[in-house]
Amino acid sequence: MSDAEKAGKEFAKLVRILDVLRGENGCPWDKEQDEKSIIDYFLEEVYEVVDAVYDSNSRSVAEELGDVLMEIVFLSRIFEEKDEFKVSEVIKGINHKMVRRHPHVFGPKKINSPEKVSAVWWKQKNIEKKRKSLYEGFCKSTPALLSSLQIGLKASVYGFDWDSAKNTLKKVKEEILELEKALESGKKEDVLEETGDVLFTLANVSRHLGINPEIALRRANDKFIKRFKYIEQRLRESGKKIDEASIQEMDKLWEESKMK
Repeated sequence: MSDAEKAGKEFAKLVRILDVLRGENGCPWDKEQDEKSIIDYFLEEVYEVVDAVYDSNSRSVAEELGDVLMEIVFLSRIFEEKDEFKVSEVIKGINHKMVRRHPHVFGPKKINSPEKVSAVWWKQKNIEKKRKSLYEGFCKSTPALLSSLQIGLKASVYGFDWDSAKNTLKKVKEEILELEKALESGKKEDVLEETGDVLFTLANVSRHLGINPEIALRRANDKFIKRFKYIEQRLRESGKKIDEASIQEMDKLWEESKMK
């Protein structure tokens, strides 16, 4: 039996498990959920996959991917109960889409560069959706920093882009100068707007560097937390509480944490 056949067998088992859990004699918690209540759990599982990937923990990646798959089947089951669609339609739909969006693999058209493949993908998507604008149907639930990456990526398909990471970084410097002017003016609305421009442009520097800014920021967050925990620990060891320490003491311990 091939791995594809094994996967199909296990997937069918998962579908049956969700049928039981949502069934008459199923789990009270599972039966109570709807598509909106499940979304938070779905997003949580997706971010746990991200953490596992960046921790280079393949066992955790496999486990968390299973959790994401379960949430997909769970959502599909909820919509099946509403007579909207079934999980088999979900799989059939993505199978057709993957073949259709890869004419250079499953058809006669040949494309040799990843950039051209991306351009074909987005253009084909707009044709299929019959969209009048490149940003029609843009997902509003996406985290803002990740949205900035995707907005810039879509525009770049049509050549509307900075030509390099270096030149995009120059734009960041321009935006920072504008932010400084806004701070001097004291106008809160201008400060808000210019701060957004800085973040948007930085996200597109990341895109040019092949870095996902959402992941980069998550890693920076984790690094800050780790270093601050070090400060707290060292202060406890010296018999001090965090609110008793001076900024000079904390700065010194911060620099010390960088060496760990």
